[in-house]
Amino acid sequence: MSIPNQFRIDKQTHQSTYLVNGELKTWEGKTSNVYSTISSTDSYEPTCLGSIPNLTEKEALEALDAAGDAYNRGQGLWPTMKVEDRIACVEKFVEQMKTKREEVVKLLMWEIGKSLKDSAKEFDRTVDYIYDTIEAYKEMDRNAAKFHKHGGVYAHIRRGPLGIVLCLGPYNYPLNETFCLLIPALIMGNTAIFKPAKHGVLLITPLLEAFQNSFPKGVVNILFGRGRILATPIIATGRVDVLALIGHSNSANAIQASHPKKNRLRMVFGLEAKNPAIILPDADLDLTIAECINGTTSYNGQRCTALKILYVHESIIDVFKEKFSSAVDALKFGNPWEEGVQLTPLPEPGKPDYIQELIDDAKAHGAEVINEKGGERTANFIFPAVLYPVNKDMRVFHEEQFGPVIPIVSFKDIQHPLNDMAESNYGQQVSVFGTDIEILSPLIDTLVNLVCRVNLNSSCQRGPDVYPFTGRKDSAVATLSVKDALRSFSIRTFVASKDTTYNNQILSDLLNKKESNFISTDYIL
Repeated sequence: MSIPNQFRIDKQTHQSTYLVNGELKTWEGKTSNVYSTISSTDSYEPTCLGSIPNLTEKEALEALDAAGDAYNRGQGLWPTMKVEDRIACVEKFVEQMKTKREEVVKLLMWEIGKSLKDSAKEFDRTVDYIYDTIEAYKEMDRNAAKFHKHGGVYAHIRRGPLGIVLCLGPYNYPLNETFCLLIPALIMGNTAIFKPAKHGVLLITPLLEAFQNSFPKGVVNILFGRGRILATPIIATGRVDVLALIGHSNSANAIQASHPKKNRLRMVFGLEAKNPAIILPDADLDLTIAECINGTTSYNGQRCTALKILYVHESIIDVFKEKFSSAVDALKFGNPWEEGVQLTPLPEPGKPDYIQELIDDAKAHGAEVINEKGGERTANFIFPAVLYPVNKDMRVFHEEQFGPVIPIVSFKDIQHPLNDMAESNYGQQVSVFGTDIEILSPLIDTLVNLVCRVNLNSSCQRGPDVYPFTGRKDSAVATLSVKDALRSFSIRTFVASKDTTYNNQILSDLLNKKESNFISTDYIL
C-alpha cells in the first residue's frame, strides 16, 4: 500500500506517563495496545499505533485527591485566582497546543479514520473555540463588573466555579467535543480529571506537556485506561461536583448512579440522537439531496448530529430514492489522506458487523437495500446502505445507528413523522425541507417543542459554536455553546450589602484597595 511519507506512522507512540498533580508520572504496569483499522500493508491487518497505560483505581483516586487539593473546597489558588490570570493560563496552553497541529491531525486520521480535511478542521475549530471561550469569558466579566441596587440592597453578582469536574469525551470528536467540555470547565475555576475516549486517545499525548506547563498543579489531571475502572470509583466517592460526558445515555446513567449524593451532582451531557429529515412535496430536490448526503454520510454517519432517518413525502418518494441512491453510490471511499475522499475506514473493529446486523434485520422485516453498492464490505468498512421501506418493526428505526446505514420512511400525513418524533426517546434536532409557508409555519411551531434545533433546508449540525447545542429527553443535559458552556460549568454567586453608610464605606475600601479578586469593578479589555 502506498502511503505518502508525511502521513506514514514510522514510529509507534508508547504513552508511558499520565498527568496527576502537575507531574507526568511514569507508568510501569499493564498497558493496552492502540490499533488503527487502517492497514499499512498490502494484505490487510490492523496497524499498531502504540500503547497506553492501563491505570487502576489507585491512580484514579490519586487524581481525584490532586483535583480536590487544587480546588481546596473553593479556597485553592485556581478557584480564587483573578479572571485575567486564569485566562492567561488558557492562552498559554492554546499557544503551545498550536505547535502540535501536525502530530494531532495525523493521529486523528489514523486513530479514528477521519479524513485529512476534517481532521485539520477539527483541530482548527478547537483552537478557535478556545479563543472564542476566552473572549466570551472576558465579556461575561466585563458585564459583571458593577453593582446592582434593588430594595435598598446592593449586589455584586458574578459566576463562580462548581468544584471538581470529571470529563469524559467521545471518540468521534475526541479533540473538539472533549475540549468543549474541558476548557470552559477550567476557565471558570473548576479543577478537572479527564479521561480520553477509547478511540482517539494517543492524540492527547502531544498535548500533555502543554497541560503540565500551563496550569497550576492539580488543576488538570489526565488518566488513561478503562472508563468503568477509573470513572466509577471516582464518582462513588461523592467528591465529584460535575460529571461532563459526551457519549451514550447508558454510560451516563451507569456512571451517575454510582454517586452517593445525586442531588449534588451537576450533569453536563451531550448524548445520542435520532435526528430525522422531513422532506415535503415542494422541496428543492437537488438542494435536499446534497444536504441529506452530507447529513447522513459525513464522517460515515458517526455523529450525534447526523441525519439518521429520512421521512419523504409519498408524492416524491420514487424520484427521491433514485437520485439519493445514485448520489450515495457516487461517494468515494478511501484512506483519510486521499484526495476527495468522502467515506473512510470505520475506527471500531466491530462496527461493520453491527451495521450488517441492522441491514439483515431490516431486510427480514420487509426493507430492501436500494442502492447498488449498499452493504459492500471490506475488512474495515461497509458501504452506506440505503434502506426502504422502513417501519417500526426494524431495529434501525429505533436505534441510533452511528454508522453508514440510511433508513427511509414514506409518509402521506405530516402527523406521521411528528408522532414518531414525539414517541422517540430522543429530541436533539430535525431538518425540514420545503418552501410552502402555510405548511412550514405550523410545522415549525410544533417541531420546536419536540427538538431543540430546527434546520430549514439544511442538514443538522452543531455549529456555529456560538449557538446553543442541547437536546430533549435522552439527547442532552445542559447546554453547550461558547457562552452556555461557561454557564453550565458555573453558578451565580454574589455579595449583598444593605445600603448603609457603614456598609458602603466597607465596599468603597474593598474596591479602592483591590485586595479581593471577586469584588472588583475593573474589567479586562
